Amino acid sequence: MKSITQMREEIERLMKKLGDMKAQCVAEGIEPTSEQREKAHEILNRIDELKGNIELEERIQGTADLLSEPKTEPTRPDVRTSTVDKNEQEKRDSFVSFGEQLQAIVRASHPSHRYVDPRLREARAITGLSETVASDGGFLVQTDFATSLIKYVFETGKLASRVGKVSLSGNANSIKINGIDESSRAAGSRWGGIRMYWLEEAGEKTKSKPKFRQIELSLKKLIGLCYATDELLDDSSALEGVIRQAFQSEMGFMVDDSIINGNGAGRPLGILNSNATVQASKETGQTATTVVYENIVNMWARLLPDAQTNAVWLINQDVFPQLATMGLAVGTGGSAVYLPPGGASASPYAQLMGRPVIPMEQCQTLGTAGDIILGDFANGYLWCDKGGFKQDISIHVRFIYDESVFRFVYRADGQPVLTKAITPYKGTNTLSYFVKLQTRS
Repeated sequence: MKSITQMREEIERLMKKLGDMKAQCVAEGIEPTSEQREKAHEILNRIDELKGNIELEERIQGTADLLSEPKTEPTRPDVRTSTVDKNEQEKRDSFVSFGEQLQAIVRASHPSHRYVDPRLREARAITGLSETVASDGGFLVQTDFATSLIKYVFETGKLASRVGKVSLSGNANSIKINGIDESSRAAGSRWGGIRMYWLEEAGEKTKSKPKFRQIELSLKKLIGLCYATDELLDDSSALEGVIRQAFQSEMGFMVDDSIINGNGAGRPLGILNSNATVQASKETGQTATTVVYENIVNMWARLLPDAQTNAVWLINQDVFPQLATMGLAVGTGGSAVYLPPGGASASPYAQLMGRPVIPMEQCQTLGTAGDIILGDFANGYLWCDKGGFKQDISIHVRFIYDESVFRFVYRADGQPVLTKAITPYKGTNTLSYFVKLQTRS
């Protein structure tokens, strides 16, 4: 019969094999075949058999150790009256050599051994969330504290509900969307090349045709992984919900960041790195790290006309003081632009040009291009995903360590609808769904 260690190692190999089978199916986007399901059942049956053998062997060894224990309690020194020198006591509280520590580890790890050298308790390491480290979850164990959790006040996932969204299904991991390849509204360029003429009688007609392009979105994978000891999950009713909430919040943060700052390499393409985003120029002689009313007007002038009804302003929080103190000069006086008639005693309008103003952590710092952004995400940005935010928990991956594994996966991709800014029919300034302000530093 195999030793307990050998049986546990076999369980770990079998679980890895199961994980590899599942990963292959997920990567290929297919359901397991009947042969694969049958093989999985065989593996799980073997694991159950090994677990039973381990339990039996542990009971046998535990009984044998119990019978071999001395009938009388060994004499122990009374530590309360001990006169042992302090330095000598510190030596006894630590291992003399690394070999002695390894021997203690071997004895403590044996399933049938009840005694754990107290000197090991300070050296124990845990890979995931646990009770022994307060910041890793020990604070969540129920004592006399309330189970509610104080959270950070940052809200994430603000843009996911605003973008144009499509969902993939079946075995697809990408999508191609046909569109008109239009980058200019000049005559002969609208709809990519359509042209109509006012023609005299018997005049020669000239053909024209539209030009098309394809937007291709290929799923990228956003993942998160967390280990937690079974003891902590048993003793803290709040922990599992906290883990799920934390990773879901982080997913929202990463989606927002990709929509704004993504470089398109292994992640979505953000608007700040898109050739379609136009940049409004700063004012001549404008002071560094400022936003003035003329900037707002110029940015609005560069927005596509059909985007004005759905556009929103995204700002870094550091931009707010610039908006709150912004004024419009009228003769020798002026008026506030952002504050309501009641002034600072009333609630500031969260609007500019009649459109909402949304603070975003992911916007650039004040004075850098991207600190204030004007955009129509509903019509100007395309997002696709498959299956939504998937949350799984497994007791098998870290089974022999008594740890549960939480896994979070979100497969998605996104990019602006336009590949370049639009040249208007009349005028020299290009227009787009997205506008940023030139760096002022």
